[in-house]
Amino acid sequence: MTTRAATGGYLIGTAAELAGMHPQTLRVYERRGLVSPRRSAGNTRLYSDADIRLLRRIQELSDQGLNLTGIERILELERRLARAQRRIDDLSRELQDTVEQHRRTLIEMRVAKGELVRVARRSTALVPRHRPVAVRVRLRGGV
Repeated sequence: MTTRAATGGYLIGTAAELAGMHPQTLRVYERRGLVSPRRSAGNTRLYSDADIRLLRRIQELSDQGLNLTGIERILELERRLARAQRRIDDLSRELQDTVEQHRRTLIEMRVAKGELVRVARRSTALVPRHRPVAVRVRLRGGV
């Protein structure tokens, strides 16, 4: 039976069973710095769900014939890649926000100068039958 300790983590025997390896192997991985389980007040190792996923990933790499040095390198590269992807996602959102802000500013400037041109469509079809008709918008009290 796979149960969690009252403190919210798996004990080493359960974690080893869930990861498909011997408890001594988990101790080796901890000494090598591959996994860092939390410790209870009584200094008992408590493995989280994230630790179990990491142990399964280590087991998968080991099954593919990699030694511990290779596994360490791959895990480090995967962590770096994940950080880089998060940074790319953040920068992409920031760029989209900036582009939208500039688009709104440009529209506001054109409206202020009376240069806004509205395009009227004659149809709701996906591909219009006729070219759109440009209509110059005249602002009240302005140009």
